[in-house]
Amino acid sequence: MSGKDYVEKDYYKVLGVPKDASTPEIKKAYRKLAREFHPDANKGDRTAEERFKEISEANDVLSDPKRRKEYDEARALFANGGFRTGGGGTGGSGFDFGDLFGGQSGTFGGGGGGGIGDVFGGLFNRGAGTRTAQPRRGADVESEVTLSFIEAVEGTTVPLRMTSQAACKTCAGTGAKAGTTPRVCPTCVGTGHVQRGQGNFALSDPCRDCKGRGLIVDDPCEVCHGSGRATSARTMQVRIPAGVADNQRIRLKAKGAQGERGGQPGDLYVTVHVQEHPVFGRRGDNLTVTVPVTFPEAALGGTIRVPTLGGPPVTLKVPAGTANGRTMRARGKGAVRKDGTRGDLLVTVEVAVPPETEGDALTALEQYRDATASENPRAALFKAAEEA
Repeated sequence: MSGKDYVEKDYYKVLGVPKDASTPEIKKAYRKLAREFHPDANKGDRTAEERFKEISEANDVLSDPKRRKEYDEARALFANGGFRTGGGGTGGSGFDFGDLFGGQSGTFGGGGGGGIGDVFGGLFNRGAGTRTAQPRRGADVESEVTLSFIEAVEGTTVPLRMTSQAACKTCAGTGAKAGTTPRVCPTCVGTGHVQRGQGNFALSDPCRDCKGRGLIVDDPCEVCHGSGRATSARTMQVRIPAGVADNQRIRLKAKGAQGERGGQPGDLYVTVHVQEHPVFGRRGDNLTVTVPVTFPEAALGGTIRVPTLGGPPVTLKVPAGTANGRTMRARGKGAVRKDGTRGDLLVTVEVAVPPETEGDALTALEQYRDATASENPRAALFKAAEEA
């Protein structure tokens, strides 16, 4: 692949993001595509493998602010016709690559530094032997936790046991058996990458002999088998914020797997599951509760005591003539919001009908029935049905 072909690749199109996409948007798009086309999920599918490589290449450039800036500048210059390849081209207003790389036409990596030469130097690695093995960010880790209803509303700290890849403790990450040391890879001279030149450009690929590590292990560690990485289990205290909802996914930055060669740790993503409560429910930032009332309380009005989650009961006034299913509001008795304030407690009234009525209560109800016999609560229902 020539340098021109490299710059003409539309990495934004590869990831399906606009040119002004933010870094989080780029990372989100990459993770989605990487999961879809990862070789482990597409065994034997060469097309998916090539697509995964293309996605990874695009992410390597666009997720790095410096490389992205260089890439955008280089593409802008190509789009404006500002370049022609070296080697004695004629005419036009284009520039010779040799002018950009320090005055040596037809060569890569001339004398002078700075300017446009740095743009292509960053993208095409500025000649052989100058690149060192780069730090590698740790992998993201997924985990789950189950909370009680009140823990989710109030927030809590839970112990979370995680298993991830980290430096092998037996060989201290070298990959070599105790008493031995790895040797510098003679192919890449310890850089982890090899240069391949095409025309005016030198492109970099991971070294196949050392698999990008820059080191070769002749006598591998019995635990990690020469990889320098091993499974590590650790327990950490994770703070779950107040007001978390069921199935909500929380990101804890830099709490994932450890990086390699000084690279940043990955992130920890915790999916929260919330158990149901026997009395209270949840509707956004508001809590819900259903409270039984007697027929006299609903018909004549009165005051009722209502339980709250983890606090003292509140007293609410039930207006006369309250219908079954009416919802009232106790302000500030709901779930904790992100700003520290609380939602409300939504109280739904449910008229309780006794299973049996006898004695004075029965006599009083019969008298009430006779006194209201002329009233038909279903009259409006039938009228609406007939008109429809």
